[in-house]
Amino acid sequence: MLLKPLPALTILLLGSVTFAQQKPLSAIDKKVEALLAKMTLDEKIGQLNQYSADGLATGPLTENGNKFQQIKEGKVGAMLNVRGAKDTRMVQGYAMQSRLKIPLLFGLDVIHGYRTTFPIPLAEAASWDMRAIQSSARVSATEAAAGGIHWTFAPMVDIARDPRWGRVMEGAGEDPYLGSMIAAARVHGFQGNGLGNLDAVMACVKHFAAYGAAIGGRDYNTVDISDRTLWETYLPPFKAAADAGAATFMNSFNELNGIPASGNRYLQTDILKGKWHFKGFIVSDWGSISEMVAHGFAKDGKQAGEEAINAGNDMDMEGHSYINNLAQLVKEKKVPMSRVDDAVRRILRKKFEMGLFDDPYRFSNEDRESKVLNLAPNHEIARDVARKSIVLLKNDNELLPLSKNLKNIALIGPLAKADKDMMGFWSVMWENDHLVSLYEGLQNKLGNNTNLLYSQGCDVTDTSKRGFAEAIAAAKQAEVVIMAVGEHFDMSGEAKSRANIHIPGIQEDLVKAIVETGKPVVVLTMSGRPMIFNYTADHANAILQTWWLGSEAGNAIADVLFGDYNPSGKLPMSFPRSEGQIPVYYNYKSTGRPSQNDLGINYRSGYNDLPNSPRYAFGYGLSYTTFAFSDLKLSKNKFSKNESTTVTCTIKNTGPYAGEEVVQLYLRQLVGTVTRPVKELKGFEKISLKPGESKTVSFVIGKEQLSFYNQQMQWGTEPGEFRLMIGNSSDHILLQDKFELVN
Repeated sequence: MLLKPLPALTILLLGSVTFAQQKPLSAIDKKVEALLAKMTLDEKIGQLNQYSADGLATGPLTENGNKFQQIKEGKVGAMLNVRGAKDTRMVQGYAMQSRLKIPLLFGLDVIHGYRTTFPIPLAEAASWDMRAIQSSARVSATEAAAGGIHWTFAPMVDIARDPRWGRVMEGAGEDPYLGSMIAAARVHGFQGNGLGNLDAVMACVKHFAAYGAAIGGRDYNTVDISDRTLWETYLPPFKAAADAGAATFMNSFNELNGIPASGNRYLQTDILKGKWHFKGFIVSDWGSISEMVAHGFAKDGKQAGEEAINAGNDMDMEGHSYINNLAQLVKEKKVPMSRVDDAVRRILRKKFEMGLFDDPYRFSNEDRESKVLNLAPNHEIARDVARKSIVLLKNDNELLPLSKNLKNIALIGPLAKADKDMMGFWSVMWENDHLVSLYEGLQNKLGNNTNLLYSQGCDVTDTSKRGFAEAIAAAKQAEVVIMAVGEHFDMSGEAKSRANIHIPGIQEDLVKAIVETGKPVVVLTMSGRPMIFNYTADHANAILQTWWLGSEAGNAIADVLFGDYNPSGKLPMSFPRSEGQIPVYYNYKSTGRPSQNDLGINYRSGYNDLPNSPRYAFGYGLSYTTFAFSDLKLSKNKFSKNESTTVTCTIKNTGPYAGEEVVQLYLRQLVGTVTRPVKELKGFEKISLKPGESKTVSFVIGKEQLSFYNQQMQWGTEPGEFRLMIGNSSDHILLQDKFELVN
């Protein structure tokens, strides 16, 4: 598809502007104002207070007493972790006993599926398929809404360049352009045809902002970046999500320029609500307001609440800073009533838009719930998205796809029969849930025609090789060996940062032992992050990065292994050779002494003991077929900033299989008043071609693709020469040309 250019960003900052000040009141806003006029200060503060349900049988408790009793008193505006039509209906009933009967919002972390589990977001990003990603979010929203959920705490749009950070699994990788496209797709998927529809949930874009730049890849850690890096790298996906109509934003745990995000006016009021005219509301991350005390930014919960509300944070998630302190802060005139009213307006407006004042129980319908969850069509979509998320990293001598006529296949590795690990971190837990393991997927594919010789070999974190002998024996009996290695599902995710991101334990020793049998070896690497596996990369015959693929993982992997689907995934994040390279990413800048031959010898910028390049670069991914790129043409080689040029090239499938290719467009301005990256992704198109078929792909390059922030941090273009690069990965450029932007 031809992608639209991202909207321009500027640093022109506006003060806080309320919705009511910008245009005449709508019908909903008139209702909001009428209700607001009836509310006491305590009831207003209640709307800004969110609790988690940590046990429904006798009523969840908080430091302030029974949460259900507080709901009856109008002291709670939203709950999280209440799910299911029955339980959400019950808890909503308590809100209907309050004086004004203001309904609750029910939020849940629906990150990559509700009842049907989809691939983790980083895996979906590897599909480079916006329709697939949107369909995943669409099914997730439909199922969640049927379970009484109004609000998902997704998508996470943090750009991440450090795979040690466990939450890379929840995002879209390292590139702001790809990340922006995916952010918009997920918002559209969650919110469907609009809030108020019974198959739509409110999206919550997180974490605002720059959480992915945590120093050392350590979760919750400090962020220290320039304004240029903030605006050019980390903010674009948030802007794209806001432009897509995201209902809510969540701030981040980190500080930025010495100010924690929850108390950061520049982020929340000046940029989001001011410059970007965001009309939704901002929720804190769990306890992040009260955590400003630990940051050393506030002396106690009272000051933390003051800083957060005045900075623009609207709802306090499990921080207790608002419910305990706001009334006194208003009385002391440290917090203006207008700021409280603005926050309440934003939250009430969403409740009206969701139709909850018309029927507080409209999403809590057990009959509809039973008809919507876990349907076969949902699993078909999950299987399709999972197949598209798999990345072929290596395929020596065209070992893959495998023949279905093989009589003996050895299936070896700690994740070969794993099902729970296929769910990935952040999946919604269900009793008696079942995910298709790799072993089951192969059984489903091959039936009784092939003998599967299974051996675990070792567990994920084992240090003993006692199971190796059995695995070697199984391999020697087989015509081909399939190995499943990687991480357990809870080794990547929130609070799952790792200093060592090699394949855990002795799994690579197991790979080596099997490779040394001389049998053909296919290795499946399963993880929530880029891992390091240098021996496997050098010696395995074929490698597939299969991430954690969800409910249909085993079936999807089997489809790819045996050629019923030709892998088309491309890496959304670079895979390093060593932790010593981190951060490693494709859109770096040249130095005054750029490296030669990828090594820092002769006083060049690089390592003397390791190449600068990653093991597998951003945008990389192979296919069972081959593609030829040719006939690069530009409609203009010189044009002004108010004009554009159209770039075309021809892609031909020159191999034996039908397949998909992602045609990637990169640009570099060779000279500017500020230095520019060596290449930046500015467009891509995923195309499908039959053997021998050709297709012309075109991109329009204009002002938006060529703009950047100058020395004064003003967004715009500068005349100069540009290098145009088209390829099938960031490090495999197949077509190049130059053009000039003139005054």
